[in-house]
Amino acid sequence: MLGYILRRIGLMVPTLFGIMLITFTIVQFAPGGPVERVLAQMQGQGDGSLSRITGGAGDLGGGGRPAGGEANSRYRGAQGLSPDFIAKLEKQYGFDKPAPERFAKMLWDYVRFDFGRSYFRDVTVIQLIKERLPVSISLGLWMTLLSYAISIPLGIRKAVSDGARFDRWTSFVVIIGYSVPGFMFGLMLIILFSGGSFFQWFPLRGLTSEGWEGFSAWHKMTDYAWHMVLPLTALVIGAFATATLLTKNSFLDEIRKQYVLTARMKGLSQSRVLYGHVFRNAMLIVIAGFPGAFISAFFTGSLLIETIFSLDGLGELSFRAIVGRDYPVVFATLYIFSLMGLAVNLLSDLIYVWIDPRIDFSARAT
Repeated sequence: MLGYILRRIGLMVPTLFGIMLITFTIVQFAPGGPVERVLAQMQGQGDGSLSRITGGAGDLGGGGRPAGGEANSRYRGAQGLSPDFIAKLEKQYGFDKPAPERFAKMLWDYVRFDFGRSYFRDVTVIQLIKERLPVSISLGLWMTLLSYAISIPLGIRKAVSDGARFDRWTSFVVIIGYSVPGFMFGLMLIILFSGGSFFQWFPLRGLTSEGWEGFSAWHKMTDYAWHMVLPLTALVIGAFATATLLTKNSFLDEIRKQYVLTARMKGLSQSRVLYGHVFRNAMLIVIAGFPGAFISAFFTGSLLIETIFSLDGLGELSFRAIVGRDYPVVFATLYIFSLMGLAVNLLSDLIYVWIDPRIDFSARAT
């Protein structure tokens, strides 16, 4: 098993390299990079933040425009700007170097977890990630644990009572949860319970109340739980349906197999058959979906929920960075999400072995 783990860790390196290379190549051909964004701001407004973005370049003339100069055809909106000024912008954002050199430097920095500074915020990328990481971890971890804690027992019960009244009624609830997006549940919960039109029982935004640092330990826990109720409810309702159906179908498939009939003929109780024989085999396919569920909850699944409930998480940070062409933030969050996804996949394999020791990954070839 140790050899298998080491091989998997070794395979993470080329996988991460491939993900970063493909993304970096696509970005090179994407229009509207950081230089174009600065030029668009200059042409459109020339506001006070421009001096910080451009590093206070001293060759700016009146109205936020360089004095004189020819148009630079490489960038849209560069008409009337001097080539020297464009070259200074390219050097500030690192675009004065060839793409292979920039990619190699980025990889070397990321190996050391040096993600640089945000293009358009006066802060390091690692600081931004540290500020947003607790929110995303809270949403992703609690949502995954709660959805599996609900869906596994519910799926087992539905499989045992397949076709009965309980199965039919719960299927109606599951179908609703599967069909309606989580952000729609979030909006509904805000309208009903967060001062939208009816009750104001829960806060509308954030994970903590003002002055949270001065609360007692118990008050901090209750305040945190109070803020988490609505976003977690919206996420869990939208996520448990798939896992419930997967659990039910997996158990139904196992219950109908010959070894289950043999166990029942030997006089074993229902619970002994379910949890002593069926559970280990049926749960393998459910656990296979755990990495995808966790990563989805950690990023894509929580993006709209973070926006609706004004939660500053990594999903919201990544989305704004992509829209704003803040490439250091984009690549850093991609690197972290990819690394987490690979680690969670390895963890799911280890859980396989824990549930069913008959599985021997160490016997697999690389």
